[in-house]
Amino acid sequence: MRLSDLGGKEIIGLDNGERIGVVGDADLEINPATGEITSIILPGGNLFRFGKRREEIVIPWDAIVKVGPDMMIIQMNKESVKVQQE
Repeated sequence: MRLSDLGGKEIIGLDNGERIGVVGDADLEINPATGEITSIILPGGNLFRFGKRREEIVIPWDAIVKVGPDMMIIQMNKESVKVQQE
């Protein structure tokens, strides 16, 4: 699979069916030694939330259950998804 194939796919949580974000808006964390993708980093917050810190959602690559034609399904549990403040 190519990186361009991931663009535009919605990220959906398996447990609750909630839409987490879109891969096109995300950054990828890549292991420089191996070239493998280690995680997807989704920007958080809203452009209209002035004065508040934005939170990023870091989804480890291992949390991906299935990549389909329009969406990516991830296993949402506290161990696999981390929220970081920018």
